[in-house]
Amino acid sequence: MNADRLLRVALIVVGLIFIFGIYGLGIVWPSGWTWGHGHSHYLWMIIGVYATLGVFLLLASRNPQAHRSLIWFTVWSSVVHGAIMAAQSASDTMETGHLIGDVPALFFVAILLGVLMWRTERAA
Repeated sequence: MNADRLLRVALIVVGLIFIFGIYGLGIVWPSGWTWGHGHSHYLWMIIGVYATLGVFLLLASRNPQAHRSLIWFTVWSSVVHGAIMAAQSASDTMETGHLIGDVPALFFVAILLGVLMWRTERAA
């Protein structure tokens, strides 16, 4: 499978997880996927932002080269989001579950899409 096809598949998988998976993960494993304790508006804000990004990643999967800036935004915003969350999780004992939940997931998305974008651009 060539790099472009792998990138397209990754965009579809990540897009679907962003649209449908974040809510489920927040309900099933709140200590690794939601911030704060008890009722929080945070989860719905994150679901809204990431579901919207997921829809655009699905659209980008049709022609990734035409949507390079969106894909690179997803890569770098995931790195920044993950780094900030890692620092906050490490300094707050109530939030350490994120260090094995959404923090590595964000870095995984960044590495996956970043490597595939780099390989696709190199092959073009």
